[in-house]
Amino acid sequence: MNRNLIRALLFAWQYPEFRTGLQQVVDLDEVTALLAALSTESGDHERERRAVDLLRSALDTPEVRQAVLLLVETDRIRREIVAAVAEELPDRPALVVAIAAALDDPQVRTDLRAALETPRLRALLLRAAEDGVRERRLALIGEVLGLLARHRTARRLVWSLHRHGILRALRR
Repeated sequence: MNRNLIRALLFAWQYPEFRTGLQQVVDLDEVTALLAALSTESGDHERERRAVDLLRSALDTPEVRQAVLLLVETDRIRREIVAAVAEELPDRPALVVAIAAALDDPQVRTDLRAALETPRLRALLLRAAEDGVRERRLALIGEVLGLLARHRTARRLVWSLHRHGILRALRR
């Protein structure tokens, strides 16, 4: 975790809805596994897999979804998250600018909320994230195409991200 992300989480801690959401993530085994994975510098994507697993179980509760959305809906927290992304991607400035622009757009945040509130879409998004972490490119492409074909909410979110140049920056 970099210092900007930690600052964002500390600021978010001031909000009761964030604390309430985190209290819903009570599976200490999952949290322990994630912390163990975060503490290592392995190149096998174990940290990312653990984070996706924890996110999958946590996002099933409305309180956690609210806490996650608070991270992008609050200006100060959002700025810290963008700074954390910039620190992690120093060689991808176009992607950082695109992410910052997308997160500042209220329509993107609305589309993100709608995506997270749709159970089937949320499950497909998490499967796509898992396929990306496991570097299963064909499965990832299949999941993304399935999302776009079946969910209008996904199409709106992708279009919003496209408008801000995220898709173009990801291809580079």
